Amino acid sequence: MKLKAKLRVLTSRSNGWGNDKRKSKLSSFIKGWINYYKYADILNLMKRIDEWYRRRLRMIIWKQWKKLKTKGRNLIKLGINKYKAWEYANTRKSYWRTSKSLILQRSVTNDRLKRAGYIFFLDYYKQVRV
Repeated sequence: MKLKAKLRVLTSRSNGWGNDKRKSKLSSFIKGWINYYKYADILNLMKRIDEWYRRRLRMIIWKQWKKLKTKGRNLIKLGINKYKAWEYANTRKSYWRTSKSLILQRSVTNDRLKRAGYIFFLDYYKQVRV
């Protein structure tokens, strides 16, 4: 199975996994994949995959919030001003399209995803390559 296809399965919105199980499965997959290919020069590939992977994670988070009230409140908690938060909470755009929006990128930042316990390809690749 190709890398993106396997990530799609592991980050599926409808598999019913909790966040803890998803994090552990993703962590073991990423570590195994990187350790297998650590001697290859794949820095640019890791950057592209990480961008796509983070977008998938934002999509999952947006889907988990479900209701408009929850979306609005969580965006406000994450530092988005009240008007913009409610405007984006009421969007009719798809989960995938919304996951690339500036609002979600500013609120669910890469740093917040790391603190939540997600591991990323590029970070682990640099750590193993040294």
